[in-house]
Amino acid sequence: MPTKYQVVSNPVAPVGAHSWNGDRTQVAVSPNNHLVHIYAFKAGGFQLLHTLDNHTERVTGIDWAAKSNRIVTCAADRNAYVWELKDGAWKPALVILRINRAATCVKWSPLENKFAVGSGARLISVCYFENENDWWVSKHIKKPI
Repeated sequence: MPTKYQVVSNPVAPVGAHSWNGDRTQVAVSPNNHLVHIYAFKAGGFQLLHTLDNHTERVTGIDWAAKSNRIVTCAADRNAYVWELKDGAWKPALVILRINRAATCVKWSPLENKFAVGSGARLISVCYFENENDWWVSKHIKKPI
């Protein structure tokens, strides 16, 4: 009987980032490139459902919000996207990060209304949704040397 840990088959490839959905029936995986694959555990194995492909460089962080079912991804291309499932397809929303180095990690807040993006620029971008402009913006937290 396969377990939920058997995501990759032959050939084995490195996983750059991954995150499970709220009920642990789906997983978003980046195979160490610019793509994010969403798999569902069905019929004793994993089946590919969707591929998210807006990034141009390697995806370095993924987080899947358990309650709101939104996915946030960040990459070495200095961008982050918030993905929402609408009409059976994942739709991206660009996040205005304003960073000059690669985004390295991302995590939703417990309320799932904000998230933080770490970067190689020695700062953290705290991102929130701005209703009047209909986009995600960031404020920076920077620790001086």
